Amino acid sequence: MSLDLTAAAPAAPTTADDGVWLACIECGETFAPFSSIRYTCDHCDGLLEVRYADPPTFEDFAGDGVWRYAAALPFEEGVSLPEGSTPLHHVPRLESEVGVERLRVKHEGMNPTGSFKDRGMTVGVRVAKELGVGRLACASTGNTSAALAAYGARGGMATLVLLPAGKVAAGKIAQAALHDARILEVDGNFDDCLDIVQELAARGEVYLLNSLNPFRLEGQKTIGLEILEEFRADHDTYPDRIVLPVGNAGNTSALYKCFRELVQSGALDPADVPKLTGVQAEGAAPLVEAVEEGNDGIRRWPDVETVATAIRIGNPVNAPKALPGIRATGGTAVAVSDEAITDAQRALAGEGVGVEPASAASIAGLRKLRDQGVVDADEQVVCLTTGHLLKDPDAAFEAGNDPEPVPNDAEAVLEHIAE
Repeated sequence: MSLDLTAAAPAAPTTADDGVWLACIECGETFAPFSSIRYTCDHCDGLLEVRYADPPTFEDFAGDGVWRYAAALPFEEGVSLPEGSTPLHHVPRLESEVGVERLRVKHEGMNPTGSFKDRGMTVGVRVAKELGVGRLACASTGNTSAALAAYGARGGMATLVLLPAGKVAAGKIAQAALHDARILEVDGNFDDCLDIVQELAARGEVYLLNSLNPFRLEGQKTIGLEILEEFRADHDTYPDRIVLPVGNAGNTSALYKCFRELVQSGALDPADVPKLTGVQAEGAAPLVEAVEEGNDGIRRWPDVETVATAIRIGNPVNAPKALPGIRATGGTAVAVSDEAITDAQRALAGEGVGVEPASAASIAGLRKLRDQGVVDADEQVVCLTTGHLLKDPDAAFEAGNDPEPVPNDAEAVLEHIAE
């Protein structure tokens, strides 16, 4: 497998198109990026990765949002709402409570549809238009469907989403419905939905825009570029560690690719690469299991359950990219309880940062690793939060305070709050 942090930038093969090509991470076979539709290697079915003859440096970037990083992407512009340029919050009380030198929270819930998925869709839907496909599709735990529906609508394309019946937060279904996606509820879990979408894609019925699609991860790697630029601008250094929730492991894979490309171009010293640290819920933790047992691959969990619906996934398709990233950067992975996730969600809300449960897994994981002594007190850490509070209003209501009935009278109100 060719995922080496310090490997030199590859020479462009004959299959390159303007210095861009697809490469299999398993066997190394290369393909032209836009001549035909493919999601995995024709020869070994390995995962594909977008490669560039000229990896970017920080000096190549200009503008705002995801397309500020056009030099690191396949196109100069995409189907945009726009997206990116999300805040890097200082959370002083959490920083003191956790006991690290510096803690910042990268809030991806501030993207147009309320999650990091928009970064991948601005690139993915642009590629779909380049390929001339007729219908976009995804399997989803919610956020992917909302982003695909919005960007598909922006691009004037039909969208189909498959959701596990009864397992997706209402706020996310509402977004996909309003953006005119056709929504099918499958009697199964997310992994079953993805199996079906992959089969439909293989038959040429749809263009798949789950993170199995390598172009999705190109947009998502801009999270890493923003973190490095923002953190360095504020603190004149890079973070020691980035802690992030793991569902399909797309962000872990994308950030690792981001760091590798910057090292290849000479823009980032290998010693400055942050440790990638993944967090899963205890009820859906196949990647954590692989890290703890030292396995090269993961065991598919057929039954998964957690309050963090966005990461309720038992078969992370990007594990072959994510596991090398965690190991090469000196990171780790940890599983946390639903109770710890909800407590972390409340703690973030106490700092004014409203996130859905899956997002709060990063804070819960950092707390656990700090308690275990895996994370040191002198570390500078960024926690990634991936989705907005209003993505799952029912979970927010359950985690928050209950409304208190009072009489229609000012004195009665004062008496009540004094009790």
